[in-house]
Order: sequence, then C-alpha cells, then structure tokens
Amino acid sequence: MTKTTLTKAIQKRVNEGEKAFIPYIMGGDGSLTEQILFLQEAGATAIEVGIPFSDPVADGPTIQRAGERALEKGATLRTILEELKGIRNEVKIPLVIMTYINPILSYGIDAFAQACAKSGVYGLIVPDVPLEENEMLKDAFQETDVSLVPLVSLTSPPDRIEKIVAAGEGFIYAVTVNGITGVRDGFDDYLEKHLNQLKRISSVSVLAGFGISTPEQVKSLGALVDGVIVGSAIVEAFHQKELEKIRELVAASKKKVLN
Repeated sequence: MTKTTLTKAIQKRVNEGEKAFIPYIMGGDGSLTEQILFLQEAGATAIEVGIPFSDPVADGPTIQRAGERALEKGATLRTILEELKGIRNEVKIPLVIMTYINPILSYGIDAFAQACAKSGVYGLIVPDVPLEENEMLKDAFQETDVSLVPLVSLTSPPDRIEKIVAAGEGFIYAVTVNGITGVRDGFDDYLEKHLNQLKRISSVSVLAGFGISTPEQVKSLGALVDGVIVGSAIVEAFHQKELEKIRELVAASKKKVLN
C-alpha cells in the first residue's frame, strides 16, 4: 500500500506557506483524548503519541517523568491504542506512535501493525531499531498506511544518512542535538549545514526535533526545514495546565509569524 496520509498532511501545510508542527505528548499522562482534541483544535499538523516505557533511551528528564506518571496510572501500548481507536472518528489529523521495540514485541508485531491501522495511526517512530534491523517492521506494515519514520542524528556519516533517508517514509526526523530530548538554550553551529543536507537528498519532508521549546526556536529552526516537532515543552505545559504556552508554540509555525 502507498503510504500517503502523513506525507500529504505535512505537504499540505508546507504548500500553504506555513510550517508543519507536530507536538509530542505522553500517552497516559493526563487525558490523552483531551490533549489530542486540544492540539487538533490549536492547529497541529499531526500528533506524536509517546508510549510509556521503563527504559527510554532517547527521552530526557521531562518526558521520563511523564512516562513514569503514565506507568503508575497503568498506561500501556494496548490501553493507549484502544483509546485512540475509540476517538478515531473525532481525530482529523494523523497520529504518530513513538515507542520502543520491546512493547511492540510483547504486543506482537503483526497484531500491533493491524491495531495501528485501526486506530488512526499513520506514522511510527522506534528509536532503538536501527536501519539494519528495520525489515521486521517493514514487512508487518507493508499493507498499511502507517509510515515508518526514521531518525537521523547529527553524528551519522554521509553515506549512512543517504541510506536512512532513502528508506524513510512520512517524513525525516532530523535530530537537532547530540543526546536525549529536553529543553535547550541553543544548537550546534553545524546544525544548519546538517539540515540543508537532509533537505537536498530527501524526497519526503524534513522536520527538526529534540530541544525545541520556544516560539523563537520553532520559527528559526522551522525556517530551515519543513516543520518542527516539540516534545518536552508540550508535555510540561500540559502537566502544568499552561495551555496558552502550547497555543503560542503552534502559532509560531504559522505563516503570519514566519513572514
């Protein structure tokens, strides 16, 4: 099956002269349904839903704490997918699952692929599955509209970047820092060159993520690529019930701000 839904949603925003904005939320940390519907109304292009996991290698302190709160409340991959399935008719934008491979293996790869397809999930990010081991996921998701979104790090050599990008679906997740997620004051001087390289060689949209936490960073990094992913700042704002901060972050991706 041709995987088009996530790609088209991002491209539509870019074609309108704006930047794609994908917020990250932790499933089970607060009301998942309320958070998704709020972000949809606020103007998100798609939403990345994290699955709480006991050993999250890519997550910074804010998202780790959110995962711990979700696990304490009994959130699992299965319960989150069931909730997403229940609100599928209300959600008009693509959802992207971010999880690690162990919960998928526990669920069953084929069963997980089918559950995603039935739950309004159109993208999957699995940080601990390298390109060389991705075939097990590709096979299971081949007949779905779920894009397997790759992460590209700052430290990847050029030949590896080309291979990762060539296999990418939905969008290319350009990691903007070396290390885990979390708020950053600034970014490496090499970042602009890195993002430009990805834009040159990718046939799908390139979005920047990790460390983006202010409207100014949304605007400046978004100007270099097709959009941004914001995680820790969104998770913390929901936890503190600072919804206006979330609206300001989404608004920074809009045309009126970027012009």
